[in-house]
Amino acid sequence: MIKAVVDVRRGIMAIGAELQADEETALLDDGSAQADVWGINLYPDESGDDWLEFDSMINVRPARGNRSRGVEDEGIRAAIRGVVRHLVRDE
Repeated sequence: MIKAVVDVRRGIMAIGAELQADEETALLDDGSAQADVWGINLYPDESGDDWLEFDSMINVRPARGNRSRGVEDEGIRAAIRGVVRHLVRDE
């Protein structure tokens, strides 16, 4: 499993840190907005829908309507998939 954080507005991703919180901090320090960054896990040996998981503590944002570690908004999940597909798996 590889932890990553995606900025859906800027179309960039931080990847490879031990904690997604560290990746989140790196993106925020680089100019990302908190509302645009979301944590994911990548499973390179998997295929189809199983290779990307929307699960991270940084995703818990009750004030924005996201009350779980997942990404509850389908539009945001689609944006994350698009960024990851472009940067990691250009299918």
